[in-house]
This record gives sequence, C-alpha cells and structure tokens, in this order.
Amino acid sequence: MEIAVKGSGQQKQPDKSKRKWIYAKKPAGKLFNYRQVVGYSLLLFLFTGPFIKIDGNPFLMFNIVERKFSIFGNIFYPQDLHIFLFGMLIIMVCIVLFTAVYGRVWCGWTCPQTIFMELIFRRIEYWIEGDWTKQKKLNEGPDTDAKAWKKLLKHALFILVSFMISNLFLAYIIGVDALFKIMTDPVNQHIVGFISIWAFTFVFYFVFAYVREIVCTRICPYGRLQGVLLDDNSVTVAYHAARGEPRGKLRKNSTEPLGDCIDCNLCVHVCPTGIDIRKGTQLECVSCTACIDACDAVMDKINKPKRLIGFYTLAEAEGKETIQKGKKRNTRAIVYSGILVVLMSIFVAMIFSRTDVDGRLLRAKGSTYQFRDDGTVTNLYSLELINKTNKDIDYVLECEDPAIKIQVVNPISHLAREGSAKLSLFLIADKAHIKEYKTNLKLNVVAGGEVIETMKTTFIAPPAK
Repeated sequence: MEIAVKGSGQQKQPDKSKRKWIYAKKPAGKLFNYRQVVGYSLLLFLFTGPFIKIDGNPFLMFNIVERKFSIFGNIFYPQDLHIFLFGMLIIMVCIVLFTAVYGRVWCGWTCPQTIFMELIFRRIEYWIEGDWTKQKKLNEGPDTDAKAWKKLLKHALFILVSFMISNLFLAYIIGVDALFKIMTDPVNQHIVGFISIWAFTFVFYFVFAYVREIVCTRICPYGRLQGVLLDDNSVTVAYHAARGEPRGKLRKNSTEPLGDCIDCNLCVHVCPTGIDIRKGTQLECVSCTACIDACDAVMDKINKPKRLIGFYTLAEAEGKETIQKGKKRNTRAIVYSGILVVLMSIFVAMIFSRTDVDGRLLRAKGSTYQFRDDGTVTNLYSLELINKTNKDIDYVLECEDPAIKIQVVNPISHLAREGSAKLSLFLIADKAHIKEYKTNLKLNVVAGGEVIETMKTTFIAPPAK
C-alpha cells in the first residue's frame, strides 16, 4: 500500500524493516485434533523423559560438560564416537530423505518450537486475551487497567512456563539428580547452575513471547534447507490452484466462471507464520495443516469438495499430475522410507550391542621383545579399561591362546561404576612356541564367567629355529 504525502509529488513507501505482528486465528478441525494428540504425547514424553531410568541410568541425557551421554539407558563416552557419528549421519539422511518425500511435516507436527508455541504459549494467549481479533483490538486499543492486568498475567505465565522448560532442558544435560541438588542446596554452592537456569529461562521467554515465528522463517536453517530439497514430486501442504482459480466471492445470479476458492482469507488468518498459501510453495510454510482445516470447513458450508488445500505435489497442485508421476512419487516414498528404516535399525543395533567395558590395549612405547633366562620371550603393553555401566565390575584377563601367559605389573581386578583403570602387563610365551615374527592375539576381559570385551594385538618375537 502506498501512502500519498500531502504537498509532495513523491509517495511514501511502507517501512519493510518494521515487523508485522502476526495474530493467528484459533485453529480447529480434524487435522488439528490429530496434531494435538501428537503434540501433547510428545510433551508428555519430553517432561517425563529425564525422570525415566533404566538400570539406574537416565533414559536420555546429553551431558556435554562431562562428555557423557545416555541413550535408552546406555552410557556413552568419547570412546563411542563412532556410534555418534553414525547417529549424526542418520539425522542428516532423515532430514534429506524425509523432506524430499513429505516436505516440512517435522516443523508443523513434531518440532519443539512449534509444539511449545502452538500448544502451550498460544493457548495461554487465547485463554487470557481471546481469539485473534480480540488480541489485535486489545493491543491497538488504549491503555487501561484491564489491558495491563491481562498483559501482566500472560507474561507472568510465560515466564513460569519458560522457567519449567529451562529446568527441563537442564535436566536433559546434567541429569535430574544434579538438577535436584541445584534446586535444594544453597545457591552459593551452585552459582553456575543457578545462573544457567535463569539464563535459559529468559532465552525461552524471549523466543516464545517475542521472536516466535521468526525462528521458523529466518533463524532455523532447516527452513532454508528445504528449498533445495523439495522438487515436483515432494508432497507438501499446497493450494490446488488448478481447481481454486480464478477465485472470487460468491454472488447470487453471477455468471462469471470462478474456481472453488471464495477468497475468504481464512487460510491466511489461521497461519502461524502469516503467509498466504495460495501464492504457492513458500519457505515460511511449516506444514502445520491449519489452513487445510480452515478451508475444509468453508468447502463444507458451500457444498464443495474438501481439500482445496491439501497434501499435494507441486505438479498435482497445478493440475499436471500424471499416472507415471504418481507411480514415481510412491516408489520414491517407499524406497526412501525403507532406507530410513534400515539405517535406524542399524543404529539401534549398535546401541544395544555395545559392550559394558571399553578396552584399549597398546604396545608400550619404545619397547621391544625381551628374552628371559627361563627360555621365554615377553612383550610389554599398556591397557586402559573403562566401565561404561553404573555397576562395579570384578574381572580377570585371559588370552585366547592358552600358550600365552599374562603377567600384570600393577594388578587391578576391580572397576568402579563409570570408572577406569590403567595397567601395564607382560604377555609371555615360550620361544619354542613362536612360529612367526608377528603373531596375532586376542585378550579377553572376563566378568562373571562371560567375556565382556575382546581386544586385539600382536606379539612380536623372532620365530624359533
């Protein structure tokens, strides 16, 4: 909109740098109900996750400070880096394949930013200030005591919820036990933890009270990434332009040929990012499906088929879909989904097949074989063992080759929970037993009669003549 300046031949351009505050209409409909079930189920899991323990270990914990992670109750240390790298690979593949097939469904249905914003903070806003028209009227209206009390109550609840999310976030990092100590011990004993809680609180408050949809439209890199991942066969929330255009208001006795869209703008009013889905695929669309519910309700009222806005490929939305393209889309969806299932199955198998003890057996630096007077030859090694469980472990070392004897310099047969031990040991063999210069050996860590870790090494000595 251009505004003419009185007494001037020039026109004042609108200030594009000024943010346009979005007032989203309260959504309703079948897909919204499904989204609430998904969202509140994830919230329930999110709030209970830190309190779930398996064999005394947190179900999920990502302790970056101590470089200790717990996934499904399994403790991971830097020695398990290969599992994390594979997990990161799966996440990247999931992003690429899932978006290429199904669009930005993650953002609208399972992203924590969307779930907290739409199912908690915006619900508080609806409860205190009313639907979008009432919110807009309240903000643009005069300052009154009623307005001040509503704003005070709303922001107080926002801070309270942000404080809860901050504690939850910290529980996933340091664990609920450490968080409970911060909450119960004197403040001066946990200054860093206390500051962290309030710092995260105000970050979350600022994001959900003011930044809001900007996280999805400008900050989050995934929103930008989807632009290069989508193609004509990607399924996403789209307006069926071939059916809806040309749009126009319903008028009695009108002979003008119009599409099914009556230009009611309800799809725009319910959009949490403030876009017009009828303008085509846009980076700001988070596939929340609110526009689908709004449009379906209108189609019902005017006796038109539903899904004027629905899940379509770009080709379908333009009325160009063919049988061959449909087959290609379905085949790709099956193949990509199959790849995701295989990768995730391998990742889960890697997690549950991980050993309780991690061992690293290395030849001592600068050492070589040594002959003894009793007719034996020895090699010196350094051994590091790490207990990755929350239980103490008593163990013994055994060589798979019964002809090889083990002599530990500093005997340690007990590993404390989440502890480690460093040993020096000799592997001893009769000279007559040596058949080649380099012999491959396996050393087992045995606890409770079971082999819990196997380490490979080589034994070096001149072969017997």
